[in-house]
Amino acid sequence: MSLTVTVDVVSDVVCPWCYVGRARLQKALETVADLAVDIRWRPFQLDPTIPPEGKSRKAYLTEKFGDAERIRQMHEQISTLGAAEGIDFNFEAIDISPNTLNAHRVIRWAATAEPGVQDLLVGRLFALYFEEGADIGNSAVLVQAVRDAGMDAAVVETLLATDADKAEVEQEIATAQQMGVTGVPCFLLEGRYAVVGAQEPATLADAIRQVAQAKAEGTLDQDQA
Repeated sequence: MSLTVTVDVVSDVVCPWCYVGRARLQKALETVADLAVDIRWRPFQLDPTIPPEGKSRKAYLTEKFGDAERIRQMHEQISTLGAAEGIDFNFEAIDISPNTLNAHRVIRWAATAEPGVQDLLVGRLFALYFEEGADIGNSAVLVQAVRDAGMDAAVVETLLATDADKAEVEQEIATAQQMGVTGVPCFLLEGRYAVVGAQEPATLADAIRQVAQAKAEGTLDQDQA
């Protein structure tokens, strides 16, 4: 099948389920290797009210969930799931809950780089935050991340100091919300079909195959997927 299936992943880089979702999507892609799949990362902010400099992670979680035991259980659950996907969550290392707007700007710019660079950058940002405890709201951290992904760090550093694409990213987030996206990750196939949550690889692979088949048959608008 020579056609390409587009998958827009609506995600936030401080969402642990999105990190798990990326790992499961990679596994799904391995099982549909006979298909051409174009992965595009789209922005979402779990909490746009966090100030640009970020907030204390401990204080933020306490304000949001209150109960320390509940927070511990949540971390334990996601750590177990992450381990199964090769992710070494290290929640204790995270000091800052960042505002992710600038991270999404950088991810947006990565879309214009070589194929695969955007996904590589997203993976690096997830790892920096969840495994290394880095403040991904910090410009220096973002510049190093793009350097690691093979992008032009000097250009990104210059752009980050401006308001370039801030409005565009915010509009993309608003559009996702208008489309009904309230939780992430959300996988939008061909802009028509949504798979919500960090679904198992088999579920994602099946959805991709169904949409690919419908696209090949010209029946995408007939709710075949």
